[in-house]
Amino acid sequence: MIPYLAALGLLAAGALAGPLLARRPALALRAGSWLAVAGSVVGLAAVVPFLLGAPAAELVLPWSEPLGAFHLRLDPLSAFFEAALFAVAIPASAFGASYMKPQVGRRPLGGFVLAYGLLLVAISLVLSAADGVLFLVAWEVMTIASFVLVTFDDEKVQVRRAGFVFLVASHVGTAFLFALFLLLGRAAGGFDFVRFEALRGAVAAPGLLFALGLVGFGTKAGLVPLHVWLPEAHPAAPSHVSALLSAVMIKTGVYGLLRLLGFLPVLGVGHGLLLGAIGLGSAFFAITLTLGQGDLKKALAYSSVENVGLILLGVGLAVVAGASGNPTVAALGMGGALFHVWNHALMKGLAFLGAGTLVHAAHSQDLEKMGGLLARLPATGALFLVGMASLAALPPLSGFASEWLLYLGLLSAAGNATGSGPLLGYLAVAVLALVGAIAAISFTRIAGVALLGAPRSPEAARAHEGGASSWGPLALLAAGCVFFGLFPAVPLRLVAPVAVQLGAVEAVRVLAPAAALAEAPRLVIGLLIAIAVGLVALRRRLGSGGADAETWGCGFTAPTSRMEYTASSYSQLVLRSGLVPRPLRPRVHVQAPRGLFPRKGSFRTDAQEPARTWLFDPLFRVLGDRMSRLRRFQAGRLNLQLLYTLVTLVVLLALMALGGRFP
Repeated sequence: MIPYLAALGLLAAGALAGPLLARRPALALRAGSWLAVAGSVVGLAAVVPFLLGAPAAELVLPWSEPLGAFHLRLDPLSAFFEAALFAVAIPASAFGASYMKPQVGRRPLGGFVLAYGLLLVAISLVLSAADGVLFLVAWEVMTIASFVLVTFDDEKVQVRRAGFVFLVASHVGTAFLFALFLLLGRAAGGFDFVRFEALRGAVAAPGLLFALGLVGFGTKAGLVPLHVWLPEAHPAAPSHVSALLSAVMIKTGVYGLLRLLGFLPVLGVGHGLLLGAIGLGSAFFAITLTLGQGDLKKALAYSSVENVGLILLGVGLAVVAGASGNPTVAALGMGGALFHVWNHALMKGLAFLGAGTLVHAAHSQDLEKMGGLLARLPATGALFLVGMASLAALPPLSGFASEWLLYLGLLSAAGNATGSGPLLGYLAVAVLALVGAIAAISFTRIAGVALLGAPRSPEAARAHEGGASSWGPLALLAAGCVFFGLFPAVPLRLVAPVAVQLGAVEAVRVLAPAAALAEAPRLVIGLLIAIAVGLVALRRRLGSGGADAETWGCGFTAPTSRMEYTASSYSQLVLRSGLVPRPLRPRVHVQAPRGLFPRKGSFRTDAQEPARTWLFDPLFRVLGDRMSRLRRFQAGRLNLQLLYTLVTLVVLLALMALGGRFP
């Protein structure tokens, strides 16, 4: 536990560097960033032993906070998510040291450095807290620190709006968590997690507790339709902060759900089917909306919703299999879900850091203003392509390895089920395959429009590669994506003990053979790469038989960006197909040319957010109208305010007396 506390101390020191060195912002930025890197390195080294079989460690310190205790515990589950946090925080913090340099002298950085360090400390405490009060305190600090980081560029209206939506959604979710922990604490006689675990078989109203946790933790995880804050907040934040939010912070919602499973009785098939349906529905909903996004970072944000949905699908599959007495499928489902937590952290960290460099080069997040960036930023572009291929689950990269386990689990469940089970299983496989196909289209669209072709703006044409400080952190994450894809058995050995802790008792036996199956495609991929390299070498040796020319040039010797696919046109074929429900399609605005000699015409698409348009905006509009009627009681008169206070105290005293708590 001492190395872990040392890591927290370094992260806290990095946070304090912000206000202490506020008058020297460049030094504050360097100190905060590199102390965050050092703390993350120490933290990663501290938690790995718990994944290798070390016994759980605990720390309980006196705390004056009523009803709670400063109780920390590192077990395989918490160490697993801590490893994801620290592994992403190392390259993200190093990237931030150079990414934020242009802000030195333009904006105060003391508050930003403080909030960044507090975010890392708070996430780590959420993952290691073993007391409900401490957990909620860390959860709230995490929310406030995230809000400060998201609204850093608060001069923009859309950033302020994103911060407001994030803050409201976060506190709505927190309200459900307060209710959850109050009910658990009342039943257990305290808020220590040990009491919650001891109560597991006798907890009252498990369905209510499950629902409260699903909404509270699902809001932070970005499950549909509770995801509306996520596509707003991630594009607004600085890119290395977006990487942390997407790769790690939303996973605290997944962690909370998994930890809650240890407090409740063994869930039934119905609960597992609900989790799986929400996860698969979220994945399809979000990846379809990714197709219509012109904002690069917003498209990546929707992809995060999709991947969290895949994680929840695996958890739901494990719950169903556990309740049905199929430990093999339970191990595949939980193992695939946990493995995808790590893989998504690597993939999305890489994608957002790469997006930050591309946005900086093009001076815009709009895909239509990029183009040709691979030729101008070869290192960043190549590493960004690795991230896109991983997110598209293409072998032999990490995204494929974890999704492969989900496919195996669903196929095994369908083959062994009875009644309507096979139909549900094969239907889930078909929908998962559809999600994968749309993901491939989505990420080839992003990579092709942003990196290939001719520049679509003067800024993109003038873009140039930065130093190793900008692409080096991307290389670390890309190496992880390649390694986890080529050798999945290595990380799965660390995943297995966590899956066992969560009830997948056959994980150690099942995941190793599954990893061998996931490694098999790498032989085919290696053979294809070798053939391609050989053909290129042979062509160069023999020489070309003709002059080089533009493919499909149609007689034009100097193609322009207006002759290329745009981000919206690339995806129109899929969006207009019957596979995509109409509410998920972008709105199309067409002004057709008219007359013999038309002067103008236009075509524009606007992406929709159905959950916000059809659910939350009308709901909050009605609530706003109702709440506005209370303004008549806000007369601004001191005597009325004192009267309200007196009435409230009298009511509380009466309730305490009636409840027998007042002598």
